[in-house]
Amino acid sequence: MNILVTGRAGYIGSHVVELLLKKKFNVVVLDNLETGHNELIHKNSIFVKGDIKNKNLLKRVIFKYDIETIIHLAAYLNISESQKKKERYLKNNILGTKNLITSCKNSNVSNIIFSSSCSIYGNTKGKVSEKKRPNPKSYYAFTKLKGEEIIKKYSLKFGINYGILRYFNVAGASNSGKIGEIEVSHGHLIKNIAIQSQKENPLINIFGNNYITKDGTCVRNYIHVVDLADIHLKGIDYLSKKKKSFILNCGYGKGYSVLQIVKIFKKIKKNLKIIIAKKRPGDIGEVYSDTKKFKQIFKWKPKFNNVTKIIESAINWEKKLKLIKQKRNY
Repeated sequence: MNILVTGRAGYIGSHVVELLLKKKFNVVVLDNLETGHNELIHKNSIFVKGDIKNKNLLKRVIFKYDIETIIHLAAYLNISESQKKKERYLKNNILGTKNLITSCKNSNVSNIIFSSSCSIYGNTKGKVSEKKRPNPKSYYAFTKLKGEEIIKKYSLKFGINYGILRYFNVAGASNSGKIGEIEVSHGHLIKNIAIQSQKENPLINIFGNNYITKDGTCVRNYIHVVDLADIHLKGIDYLSKKKKSFILNCGYGKGYSVLQIVKIFKKIKKNLKIIIAKKRPGDIGEVYSDTKKFKQIFKWKPKFNNVTKIIESAINWEKKLKLIKQKRNY
């Protein structure tokens, strides 16, 4: 199978491609390297430097490489930034997604997997299922919801099966030790923890402690990046065999507050300083996954469902990344 992965030089894309190549798929990757990184591009994939805002390029790639399945990961991800730079997020996340799916017209593309986000649900109480009506609170979440609508509309029009994966909070690093999260601009908690783990005087900001949650801090559902990458392979298999579209939450079904995660880190770094900062615009109080539908469809069990191990794998990757940067004199 010939597979196109957009946003492949990013954190999640690099892990997805690593697994795809292990399974002997032919992988073409497209990334503009704006937030992606050259070092995350696997040498056994075909790399095209390009942008999803360039529809002519997308058409050329899809037809030249006879693409049959697309995994669409390319997106801007920063919630706070999306509130300030809405046009930027509109052009990339919404119009870029429309460019990609409409470029599939009259091609051999039969499946597409779209990376969406749990943020489309807005504030929730308790586990959230795929049946919940979306209520996005940030512009980033709005762009992801619009992306879903575009995928559904044009997939139906062109006879393409789609899988929409609503990611919960992704963290951790590959067991191979070759890839992990590099980009720091997204403001991910566990990435920040990993960075601080390499400092003599670590400091973590907690953005808001007056949410309506058990300890006043945001509650999130974390999933290891390798498990999430494996879900994409399960999605391809399901679409290819069942010929049925699906929408699924991707999480472990348990919520952890920011303070709980930070306290786990404090056991590793005793001298950690915790600062309570202002809430960030667009952040929601609580969201974690109901996994009932996911288990019914995929019959899949996670391999890395342990938040302490997720944090440890992120820290181990950060140690390696620090050594790489020192060698290159970054």
